[in-house]
Amino acid sequence: MPPRRRSALLARLVAETPGRPRVILGELRRVILDGAVPPRTVIPLREVAELFGVSHIPVREALKTLIGEGLVTHEPHGGYTVAQLTAAELREMYIVRETLETASLAAAALHASDEDRAELIAVNEQLQQAIREDDPGAYHRRSRDFHAALTRPSRMFRLLHMLESAWNVTEPVQSMVHISRGDRVRLHTDHASMMDAFLARDVDRLLLVAERHHRRLETVIATLPTDTGLLAPEDISVAQ
Repeated sequence: MPPRRRSALLARLVAETPGRPRVILGELRRVILDGAVPPRTVIPLREVAELFGVSHIPVREALKTLIGEGLVTHEPHGGYTVAQLTAAELREMYIVRETLETASLAAAALHASDEDRAELIAVNEQLQQAIREDDPGAYHRRSRDFHAALTRPSRMFRLLHMLESAWNVTEPVQSMVHISRGDRVRLHTDHASMMDAFLARDVDRLLLVAERHHRRLETVIATLPTDTGLLAPEDISVAQ
């Protein structure tokens, strides 16, 4: 088992409203999802409780919720850490994301309002800027925004909630930060084609390009390093 990193989480938390469990949960979730703390970052229960001016109980309850969301893990006698996926688990979550996104695209393209379409165009421009500036972090964030802008107009709220949850599970990995610039450029070429089909309300073409994009994503994700602590080692006993 790789050694745990010292916690970088405390410095990222903002405790403006001490004592409110919902605030504690929201802050812990925000810090994990913004990619500032990598997988297996320690979440020190006592220090978090002191920061928010509360007992251990509301912090434990918040961490239990985050465990249920797949963002935190707890080991007996080992404490709480930001969840770490294996390569196989990461691939699985990308399949879940693809399945849910694909199910929403037709409705989204057909029912998008002018405001929805304008939002997609704006996010695509932000992606282009991230490519020009070679800013992997911005590209990662805007890529998620782009896919959200593609699917949100479907108004399939239960499905969108599941898609958001699946996307959250993969966020500590920050996949787009760790791939090559060339791969980001190629993925963005897919984005541009998806946007064009979406704006034309061409569902068949949109689904075709989306499928190609997801196959490219699968290939790119397979190149992520497995020996740097970014991903957990596979459980050989389970694999067998």
